[in-house]
Amino acid sequence: MAFPILSAQEAADLIKNNDNLGFSGFTASGSPKVVPEALAEKAVKEHEAGRPFKVNVFTGASTNNRADGALARANAINRRTPYQNTPDLRLRINSHDAHYFDLHLSELAQKFRYGTYGDLDVAILEVAEVLDNGELVLGTGVGNVPTYAKYAKKIILELNAKLPAGMYGMHDIYLPLDPPHRREIPIYKPSDRIGVPTVKVDPSKIIGVVHSDSYDMVKKFSALDDVTLQIGANVCGFLLGELRAGRIPKEFLPLQSGVGNVANAVLFGLGDAKEIPPVQMYTEVIQDAVIELMKMGRCVFGSTCSLTLSDDTEAEVLGNLDFFRDKLVIRPAEISNSPEVIRRLGVIAMNTALEADIFGNINSTHVVGTKMMNGIGGSGDFTRNGYISIFSCPSITKGGLISNIVPMASHIDHTEHSVDVIITDQGVADLRGKDPVQRAHTIIDNCAHPMYRELLRDYLKLGKGGQTPHMLEASLEFHNEFLRSGNMSNVDWAKFA
Repeated sequence: MAFPILSAQEAADLIKNNDNLGFSGFTASGSPKVVPEALAEKAVKEHEAGRPFKVNVFTGASTNNRADGALARANAINRRTPYQNTPDLRLRINSHDAHYFDLHLSELAQKFRYGTYGDLDVAILEVAEVLDNGELVLGTGVGNVPTYAKYAKKIILELNAKLPAGMYGMHDIYLPLDPPHRREIPIYKPSDRIGVPTVKVDPSKIIGVVHSDSYDMVKKFSALDDVTLQIGANVCGFLLGELRAGRIPKEFLPLQSGVGNVANAVLFGLGDAKEIPPVQMYTEVIQDAVIELMKMGRCVFGSTCSLTLSDDTEAEVLGNLDFFRDKLVIRPAEISNSPEVIRRLGVIAMNTALEADIFGNINSTHVVGTKMMNGIGGSGDFTRNGYISIFSCPSITKGGLISNIVPMASHIDHTEHSVDVIITDQGVADLRGKDPVQRAHTIIDNCAHPMYRELLRDYLKLGKGGQTPHMLEASLEFHNEFLRSGNMSNVDWAKFA
């Protein structure tokens, strides 16, 4: 079936001011590249002519510099959800030039089908192949493509030459029925396949195909330093202790891991922890470290929503699909992040925090409580439903000017009720079965940096009683002192005595 071949600019010209757009992909992988760039160029010209031009962008998670980045630099984004991580868009969000609403990744597809956010005008989808019957073979990330493809009024395809035809069969596309007709999602182990390998669309909605030729441009993570290596070792040590104690079954449980250097360090640590059997992943993102574990035989299967790989590793995987075909499956976000499936499989959730407070609450999103960093992503989906929910972060940053263990988190994304374990380079705080004061002492003694432990203990002494002994007027003093002097360790509790 032949579809019109368009240039990126011709495709962009079909998009109107205030259109709702659905992008393919998830954490950069599988995101469109050339059409958003052309759309940004159109926005600049429209603004120069004195005409308004902004669009509303719905994705699977973050995109890339050629999508979110280009559109943000052109000030072409009006509304954005559910997750982002580009510096230019972050600036727009924090200056209120773009209206960003943070959302658990598992929720967006269903809310969109319910009509919560209005109609979807155009879906812009990266594909590896368009089959003769019009079915789409996706690339390295699925995100919310099945929903966007079904509900969009029009579809523009980016056919990426870097994606081989061998991608067919790597995906498991499943769209659940909506309540009250929904049945269980029948996944009972990470490798179960419950859907089909392609996305089926109404061919009449495809208004054009744009050619592209680019990897996903995911940056390599920086080399692991002593701090991240120690965090990784501490996480592995904790998991090994749980296995030895019988609190994790001997065959082990599926793992989920967030994105970033700390998460990669944890996964690399598993490669050396030979007492832990080869693992399976039921996760939202597979990074370079998992590919290395698969090559080592230390990870036998990975269920994911995206292959968020550096360009070199992406080229390696795409060039060796026969090796990886029985080790990987790529699913839609509402399946990879399904609370039902996560709870059923007993997934061990491992995510990162910006800061944790001494009572076990986690801030994943806002610097000093006000400035959006990236968003909550899928951490809530896994944290609230995991068999064990682990959060990790360095004990200090900026050479000790900031303590990542604070009296009260300046913004709370995950409450104490969802957090089982906090791990830093200093050690492990197992919070299970502890009351708030016991949690506080455990976190201070095991996770806080030595230069901040006495300050945190002294804060506890200021408490006004009650089960959770906060002194509210002093509870954010770490953050206030950082804003005043640039150094949290300058806090002086005497003025609150």
